[in-house]
Amino acid sequence: MQWRANRSKGVTVSDAQVDAAAPRPREQWTGQVGFILAAIGSAVGLGNIWRFPGVAYENGGGAFIIPYLIALITAGIPILFLDYAIGHRFRGSAPMAFRRLGGKWLENLGWFQVTICFVIGLYYTAVIAWALSYFVFSFDLRWGDDPATFLTADFLQVSDPGISFEFVPGVLIPLAIVWIATIAVLAAGVAKGLQRANVIFLPLLVVAFLVLVVRALFLDGAAEGLNALFTPNWEALGDPDVWIAAYSQIFFSLSIAFGIMITYASYRNRKANLTTPGLVVAFANSSFEILAGIGVFATLGFFAFQQGVAIDELEGLTGVGLSFITFPAIVSQMPGGPIFGALFFGSLTMAGFTSLISVMQVVSAGFQEKFGLSVRQAAIRVGGVAAILSILLFSTTTGLLALDVTDQWANNIGIVASAILTSVLVLWVLRRGPELRTHLNAVSTFKVGRIWLVLTSVLAPIVLGYMLISRIVTLTVEGYGGLPGWYIVALGWGSIIAMLIGTFVLNALRWRQDPDKFTPWPSYPPGGAAATTGRNASDGGAS
Repeated sequence: MQWRANRSKGVTVSDAQVDAAAPRPREQWTGQVGFILAAIGSAVGLGNIWRFPGVAYENGGGAFIIPYLIALITAGIPILFLDYAIGHRFRGSAPMAFRRLGGKWLENLGWFQVTICFVIGLYYTAVIAWALSYFVFSFDLRWGDDPATFLTADFLQVSDPGISFEFVPGVLIPLAIVWIATIAVLAAGVAKGLQRANVIFLPLLVVAFLVLVVRALFLDGAAEGLNALFTPNWEALGDPDVWIAAYSQIFFSLSIAFGIMITYASYRNRKANLTTPGLVVAFANSSFEILAGIGVFATLGFFAFQQGVAIDELEGLTGVGLSFITFPAIVSQMPGGPIFGALFFGSLTMAGFTSLISVMQVVSAGFQEKFGLSVRQAAIRVGGVAAILSILLFSTTTGLLALDVTDQWANNIGIVASAILTSVLVLWVLRRGPELRTHLNAVSTFKVGRIWLVLTSVLAPIVLGYMLISRIVTLTVEGYGGLPGWYIVALGWGSIIAMLIGTFVLNALRWRQDPDKFTPWPSYPPGGAAATTGRNASDGGAS
């Protein structure tokens, strides 16, 4: 039996006492492979397919890989490890983990992350619904010869900025289907729901996308597309904006700093290896991004060849424009287009869904623990409320504009602010970095040194602080997308205000169980079993 001093009370407790102190047993992944697949499924999302290729192309092409990899190593992986350490050591959802780490005042940070995920879940579901519809549209190329008009006028029926309750059936029905599937997965629990969904969808996603990439490589003009993506512009490395773009891409791609990986790590068993699976997740995510870049730009090369123009003359190389305008136009012109379209939009749907369930699990877990709800109760109640709000806001004729504005503020303001607060409050104010580093090293085969503390407590907040301030200045001074000021205030800044109100209200409510009746694990003294072996016994000892 292992022993450890209780930090807060200065007494010694056994592992059995640690377990007895836990308010209620936590769900767990069935093993390390299940956790890794779920974490990769969370990280690999819409941004990998529609954001990375365009960002890389616009920021130095092949040269962008250098700042991208540096950003991965110096910020992405260190912050991922920080999330893992907090979630596993204090084994709770984001609110409970931060409460146990720093007290009731720090619980606010956990609820801020929960509200961020709740807002993201509302609109992220809508994009998945679009992709699901376009998967069906691919078989008869329903968008015709003008995909842009089809998207905005026929499919989304976009109207002027405002609040509309004129529902669009083509969005409403698939959106309801996506929410039903999401609630079903959440209600099934961690092992039978989230893990099983990722075990099914992630391999299917990889196979489908590999087939798509191989097909794209044999299209006319594919080589020119790859040259456009990977030909290095070394002068771009001297542009600070390129480096910020690299850190931004890594940061948003890895699902870090807004509760997901804290929650996922809390479901790992006591002796679970943390850092080595973290490396697998990080590099698997980046590998998929590069694979997506190859597939997308090989396809864009074909499109440019068909149009008789250069790649840089094409429009819509990122985001909604790339996925729902440019790609449908390409599919209409290529041999076997319906199959290619089905593969692309099927991949987009699966990538989005595996990320969505991780986002909503953060919300579900927080409510389970705060209000003593069962897994099924939390899934139905939280998912039901989210589904209603999502349908009201994003299945109407103003859904596209509402989605675009909310996404900008939730991601560029909400998530970045959450990351900065986590670093500053946990590592600067509470000075818990050495404790978390010791925890990582006690259970992991890949050890982290003091440089990890420097990267997470100094470099990360500096880079993220610059990103946050520059984005706030830009949005305040220049507005966004030429939209009316009142609309930006209502949907953009309004979403941030709603998150803050939700944060303080949820923090003020009473816990149904005592979140402070707790002793961190692992209970290993220096030189104990896990510290010396670094093995994950319950996961078969594999790293």
